Amino acid sequence: MRQKLLRTLALCVVVIFASTLLSTPATAILAPGDLVGGGPTVDPNISINIGGEEADAVRILMLMTVLTLLPSILIMMTSFTRLIVTFSLLRNALGLQQTPPNQVLVGLALFLSLFIMSPTIANINRNAFVPYSEGIIATEEFIERASGPLRQFMVAQTEAGDINMFLALSGATERPESIEDLSMTVVVPAFIISELKRAFTMGFLIFLPFMVIDIVVASALMSMGMMMMPPITISLPFKLMLFVLVDGWGLLIRTLVQTYNL
Repeated sequence: MRQKLLRTLALCVVVIFASTLLSTPATAILAPGDLVGGGPTVDPNISINIGGEEADAVRILMLMTVLTLLPSILIMMTSFTRLIVTFSLLRNALGLQQTPPNQVLVGLALFLSLFIMSPTIANINRNAFVPYSEGIIATEEFIERASGPLRQFMVAQTEAGDINMFLALSGATERPESIEDLSMTVVVPAFIISELKRAFTMGFLIFLPFMVIDIVVASALMSMGMMMMPPITISLPFKLMLFVLVDGWGLLIRTLVQTYNL
């Protein structure tokens, strides 16, 4: 199922790129006089219209820009931010520098994001990608349909105060009546701020038990006169033992997934 959703996302990007490329005017690809032997030239005023959608070189430039920013867009509009920040704070709370490695944490956060976002991805695939791939809807309607479930997911995880803050900063005079009236330029930054708040809150709760161990170990070393020994040397094994005994990874991941109300 996850592989099917990944293929759907990849095909979605490829289809948008291919449709835009095919609808590019001929002048954006072949300039007049480029043919050898005095062959026919292309009138710069003629554009190709495929499927009722007219495009030009500007659309190609915009598409390449979107593809360049696509990783950042996907990361900032999914649950990835909360997951990777929480995992990083956990590693710091344990007192570990490079264990688990960054690649492991990022990979875990990506696959957990796929698991959490699977209902939203399935909705986009059913209502946007399938009709678009069959030629039922145009590119503009595809983008509108695809952004709807993503907007609903982000708004459901965003605090009302953050949305109101960005609405005020944007200078909006009227309050939106529904979720569909909210602009993505307001929803996305508000969603990121809310995700960071929740990640920092979970990080604080994670730090508490490990901080208690550090205090106990430091007090024991001071009482024994071993002031020169770093407390982390003694506390680290106890932290790892505690984390393993309480099934820390399972407890943390279960809590993170349940915070999204799937």
